[in-house]
Amino acid sequence: MVNDQKAFNIRFWGVRGSIPSPGQDTIRYGGNTPCVEMNVNGERLIFDGGTGLRCLGKQMMAEGPVQARIFFSHYHWDHVQGFPFFEPAFTSQNRFRIYGAVALDGSTVEQRLGMQMLHPNFPVSLQIMSSNLSFHDLMPGEVLDLGSVSIETASLNHPGKAMGYRVMANGYAAVYATDTEHFADHLDANLLHLARDADVLIYDATYTDEEYHDCNLSKEGWGHSTWQEAIKVAEAAGVKKLVIFHHDPSHSDEFLDAVAADAQARFSGAVMAREGMEIVLEYSPSVAYTQV
Repeated sequence: MVNDQKAFNIRFWGVRGSIPSPGQDTIRYGGNTPCVEMNVNGERLIFDGGTGLRCLGKQMMAEGPVQARIFFSHYHWDHVQGFPFFEPAFTSQNRFRIYGAVALDGSTVEQRLGMQMLHPNFPVSLQIMSSNLSFHDLMPGEVLDLGSVSIETASLNHPGKAMGYRVMANGYAAVYATDTEHFADHLDANLLHLARDADVLIYDATYTDEEYHDCNLSKEGWGHSTWQEAIKVAEAAGVKKLVIFHHDPSHSDEFLDAVAADAQARFSGAVMAREGMEIVLEYSPSVAYTQV
């Protein structure tokens, strides 16, 4: 990850949805669950704490004292299961500000993260983490002003609700909108506003239209979208680069290759999220895309 104080860099540490899916069929795209890192004007922003967060944490441990802001889209297992294994959180010299929406039952981000670390689910509690942790509850529509970086929030259509984030800096905007389901008869106004003219839209496209509408096992109401709907959103919102994200655990590398070809034929700015992929937003009219 580039560490330029004026850079806007995005790196993908986990791109799979629902459950980790390691194996020979998922080597190229990766099997870790969601975690996306953005380094923006000296701010380290981490979105979701799936198993990809453990991999990011291992790198951070080699850097010495670190600090970052961690934003959770919601608290389903695949988005929080890496947090108890996030090594830097157990080191006293490190500092993390943690953000997330108040759950429908009124529980806070701290309570939600703490629940998964209670017996019998985990051997040690949240309180064993010795880093400087602070917890910040968000409401949909709230805007965070971090100086040279601004972050907008919006509610997404997902069982139990989820939150999307729009990061703005240096004249660029990158949107993290995962675990959201499209509507049958209209595009989500919240999502369109969040994604307006974005340089990068990271979007939950777990299924294909065929899988979503499968008469034997319909995915309607499961809280996820399709790559075809992703393109509709990207086109309507004027998005430059669409990152197809939150891959179904049953989708092999070859299956995702085929989706990539179909998506790019319909929307030239479409790319498939891969572990290790990096996007750099440079000081130019275009968006530079590189994979490492």
